[in-house]
Amino acid sequence: MTGLEKMKSQILDEAKAAAESKLSAARAEADKILAEAKAEAEKCTESISKKSEAAIASYKERVASSNDLQRRTKLLAAKQEMIAGVLDKAYSRLESMEKGEYFDMLIKMLEKYAEPQEGEIFFSPADLKELPEGFAGRIDETAKKNGGSLKISKEGRNIENGFILAYGGIEENCTLRAMFDAKKDELSDKVHRILFS
Repeated sequence: MTGLEKMKSQILDEAKAAAESKLSAARAEADKILAEAKAEAEKCTESISKKSEAAIASYKERVASSNDLQRRTKLLAAKQEMIAGVLDKAYSRLESMEKGEYFDMLIKMLEKYAEPQEGEIFFSPADLKELPEGFAGRIDETAKKNGGSLKISKEGRNIENGFILAYGGIEENCTLRAMFDAKKDELSDKVHRILFS
């Protein structure tokens, strides 16, 4: 081998060694970049997974809360329906009382609502026709106990039951429906305690 060939061979060997060194360094750098990318990807995956788990847990909690609210709303509606049914039955029972019992109840109501002044009491046309004997005296006696006086109006009012008291142009509706409606919340509370305690 000549000197020139030796030189050529040496240059090629050196170039090959330099290329191998650079390739080796490039592979090491590529492996390092790949390992860092893989680690970063795992971190991102873990973060996304944790966020997904938190979102799923939050969604499940909202669904459970919504279901509970719907259940409580339906339960409340059912209870209110039951209470309304009981109150409707109680009112129907009042409406269907025997006449003697009904007029006795009207006197008890009058004891509570009669004012200590002169006034007039109005009944429905049907009740005016069916006033028991001596009822006017009972009304007068009850009014006097309260310090006033009442005369029965011959004019019937367009009411179903009960009566209307009039004192100096001011009227008080003492029909059964008005009394029932005025006490509706109180009665509902009592029925609720009886049914659901």
